[in-house]
Amino acid sequence: MNATVVGSQLGDEGKGGVVDLFSEDADVVVRYQGGNNAGHTVVRRGEEYKLRLIPSGVIRGKTGVLGNGCVLDLETLFDEIETLRARGLDPDVRVSARAHIVLPYHRVLDRAEEASKTDGGLEVGTTGNGIGPAYEDKAGRRGIRVGELLDDAVLRDRLEYSVPKKRRLARDVFGIDTGVEFDVDHLFETFRGFGDRLESEEMVVDASSLLAEMDRDGANVLFESAQGTHIDVDHGNYPFVTSSNPTAGGAITGTGVDPSAVADGRIIGVVKAYLSRVGSGPMPTELSEDAASAVRERVGGFGTVTGRPRRIGWLDVPMLRHAARVNGFTGIVLNHVDALGGFEELKVCEAYELDGETLTGIPSTTAEWARCTPEYRTFETWADRDWSEIRNDGYDALPDAARTYVEYVSAELGTPVYAVGIGPGRDETIVRQHPFGSAED
Repeated sequence: MNATVVGSQLGDEGKGGVVDLFSEDADVVVRYQGGNNAGHTVVRRGEEYKLRLIPSGVIRGKTGVLGNGCVLDLETLFDEIETLRARGLDPDVRVSARAHIVLPYHRVLDRAEEASKTDGGLEVGTTGNGIGPAYEDKAGRRGIRVGELLDDAVLRDRLEYSVPKKRRLARDVFGIDTGVEFDVDHLFETFRGFGDRLESEEMVVDASSLLAEMDRDGANVLFESAQGTHIDVDHGNYPFVTSSNPTAGGAITGTGVDPSAVADGRIIGVVKAYLSRVGSGPMPTELSEDAASAVRERVGGFGTVTGRPRRIGWLDVPMLRHAARVNGFTGIVLNHVDALGGFEELKVCEAYELDGETLTGIPSTTAEWARCTPEYRTFETWADRDWSEIRNDGYDALPDAARTYVEYVSAELGTPVYAVGIGPGRDETIVRQHPFGSAED
């Protein structure tokens, strides 16, 4: 049995902890898109691990694979590996030979383009890590793949083709004084060194073949997305999106597995009990800054990668309906239920009003979505408490009002609840049904 973990909102739903929890019974965990613009936090025995690129399952000692759908900042990758080793772990990480790499000039151009959009209000709020430009080069057939780092002649040819174009773009369009980030010789030596290390540590694989063989042998494969459905480049609120496909379909194209490996498995939608976002774009249920600040103070609402304050809003069910349809969720994990304890009011957006009509899903254009007015349902609140008292007592120990909230979301999406998160640690999630096993509660 395979499973895929997908963010159902705008990222920041707690996918890393879910992957860590459910990877207990997985043999391999595969990231299938994105790069070091993603931030996944895992808490193990009270220790916090913040990952940006390595699959979250490595904290449990599982093999981690970075699929061809990822773009890899190799400096970040090796830094993360060394940091985990220094903390007593021995991460087993493999990278697809077909994955594209992020080069230094991608970061320079990412920041320059984002700055150029500021005056027109079109900035996306990227992390500035070069992810978008790397995907642009992939689509434009100018990118460099991991496998090409292992052949000096090929690497030199690819750099000599791409770098002069990037140098002209930087100088002529953005007015940048180019440095070593645009120097062919410097890049060649740097990335040849990365290639030597990848080869010496036997990290480069044909991910499609590896995963197909494991699947045939009956291994449990857990596919891990970064970001969330509503910043998917095709299915999100374009143009305020990432440059890849965090939705479940991305697990197929981003790894090279047979479609049945994903479609015949469990697809887990991770839902945050309220809404948060780092970056620009419409957010109809967004709270006022004063109200959002109060929530941030309680929940630590700052981006894992950027450190920027998260925008905060009420749960948006039309967004979840869209995510459930696009991904085909077989179940959900509702996280951060504890964060809602003690609220004076608790609201959920059930539908939108747009030009006199009621919409139960999201419009297809960002401009229309930005004009939507939420139609709210009010829920009974519950008191904050010592949630550790509930952990070992199971789902029925949740406050009645909290269970009503959870069951409402489940009913609206027509999916069971696999688990309810009441804290960041492994033992702070109430598992009702394990995707690789049977019901526990």
